[in-house]
Amino acid sequence: MIRVFNSLWPSAYVTAALLWLSLSISAAPQQPTIRFVRNPDPAPEFKLTTLESKPLSLAEYRGKVILLNFWATWCGPCQAEIPDLVELQKRYKDQLQIIGLVVDDDDEAAIKKFMSDFGINYPVAQATDEIRIAYGGIPALPTSFVLDAQGRVLQKHEGLRDPALYEVEIRSLLGLPIGNVKIETFEDAGQVFLKHADRASELPGVDLSKLTPEQKLAALHKFNAEGCTCSCEYTLAQCRIWDRNCNVSKEAIAKIVADLIAPSHGPGPAGAHAPANPGAAKKPGAPEKPASPEKPRD
Repeated sequence: MIRVFNSLWPSAYVTAALLWLSLSISAAPQQPTIRFVRNPDPAPEFKLTTLESKPLSLAEYRGKVILLNFWATWCGPCQAEIPDLVELQKRYKDQLQIIGLVVDDDDEAAIKKFMSDFGINYPVAQATDEIRIAYGGIPALPTSFVLDAQGRVLQKHEGLRDPALYEVEIRSLLGLPIGNVKIETFEDAGQVFLKHADRASELPGVDLSKLTPEQKLAALHKFNAEGCTCSCEYTLAQCRIWDRNCNVSKEAIAKIVADLIAPSHGPGPAGAHAPANPGAAKKPGAPEKPASPEKPRD
């Protein structure tokens, strides 16, 4: 992965960022593209106290682009991206506000020492369970939400991303030049906020190709109406988006699809079309999902 050196001057940095986009966003020789939510939702508001004992809320930074970063001191990818976030905050200090929401179990003294060691120059507060849930559970770290100046969530990134991508997104939202980069929009179907999973026409790891259009609609309705029993407290559709490795939701959904297909092939063995029981579908020894849906995982 191409990394952009912090020592570059702003113009050179942007040039390198655009070069990265042209090489990384698409392997084919076509126009590099960034994507934003078409009809963005307002970011869930919060009122916290920073580790420096100052009040912190999204409202106080209205008018600036915000990068809301969920992280932890023990998270290796989080540690890797912090120097780049520090540099972005320096470069766009008057137009950008990075906010760190730490999900650490360490005491405040240990987190403060970490902040000092890494030279963090943006406010950091500890995320409550309520905030984690409001932002979709935060199943991976780091997770960053990109907010426009009106406080709406335009994009969500999970895992370590090259800072050049953030740079181009930020410049785009600030109305600054981004070179030959195309901006596309997409409908949030659960990728950003799980509450919008009912808009999804496809789900991770789910094959709906054998269903008729009517059967597919019926299946999607069931996926959004039935809850997963893996302790996540989400619907089957939300669970598939939240945790692609969940065997409970995977097998429950497979059973729903099979039951919809089966009538067109005639009756099968006795009991073959019994009502789906997601809890019973779990294979012995299948990994359990964490008990708390909001608990992040590295």
